Amino acid sequence: MHKLEIRNQGTDVSFYTKSKGSGDEDDLWESKMNSATLKVDREVNYVVTHISSSRSKSDIDVCLAIDDHDLSKSDILLKLADILQSGNLQNVQALTHARVPIVKLIDPVTGLSCDICVNNLLAVVNTKLLKDYAQIDKRLHQLAFLVKHWARSRRVNETYQGTLSSYAYVLMCIHFLQLRKPAILPCLQAMDATYTVTVDNTKCTYFDQVERLRAFGVRNKESIARLLWAFFHYWAYHHDYTNDVISIRTGSIISKRAKDWTRQIGNDRHLICIEDPFDISHDLGRVVDKFSIKILREEFERAANILQYDPNPCVTLFQPYVPGSPPS
Repeated sequence: MHKLEIRNQGTDVSFYTKSKGSGDEDDLWESKMNSATLKVDREVNYVVTHISSSRSKSDIDVCLAIDDHDLSKSDILLKLADILQSGNLQNVQALTHARVPIVKLIDPVTGLSCDICVNNLLAVVNTKLLKDYAQIDKRLHQLAFLVKHWARSRRVNETYQGTLSSYAYVLMCIHFLQLRKPAILPCLQAMDATYTVTVDNTKCTYFDQVERLRAFGVRNKESIARLLWAFFHYWAYHHDYTNDVISIRTGSIISKRAKDWTRQIGNDRHLICIEDPFDISHDLGRVVDKFSIKILREEFERAANILQYDPNPCVTLFQPYVPGSPPS
């Protein structure tokens, strides 16, 4: 059990999170994934060479690396979805038209949500980068957990509905902590590289000896409560949505004009710009449209105001969004 303290107007409010993912649950997930993979292997005759997974307290992301390229990713994921639907899993959806096709599902036993993709190996490198950042200062893990829990509760964490992915929210948290004064996180890609890999013609390099950086943020004494409020306050009232791109690659704000993200190109709208750290032509906010950007900004404002003024912020902040309900 983890306990985070949120202070508001001199009142101490405790926020508890039950840590999901015991050893038994991890074993159960691995068993389910291996079983489903073997079934697909037999039915469509491809070879799984690697299963890479990453997880937070409530999410798990799985990347299947395969050798046989005769079938499309979409065909493989549709077959996997069929098998998983027969395995007592809930809300199994094959999103084959997404930029990165995935199968989404929820395990009713553990309560974990899972995204499964095929041969998206750059995502594996992205996951390593995020894990390395999380080892530098525990406040990143705490902040990202709370922000993702808020996004899920308020239903602003679905890219296919025009909002942001969990991955995008983590990048937002990293960037926010890079820009605190004093900084809580460094910019690993601006340091001398100790890790280099090339994936699909994309060269990925950064400093990954993070055990040497554990004291980086010690001069910053901000509590997680203060940081959570400041995060929402920044995105509600200070971010320049018209001109700015957040970039953990540079540890700075860069201009939309410099990236030619000032106008809609196809379905990419660039209303809230979050640069992918390695695929730098990829804007994680490209799916947000003129309707969902309004919802996002209203939710950022709501969260900031709750944390500043509500005497019991933990209850109100994570209150599930109900369509058609009046603003709380």
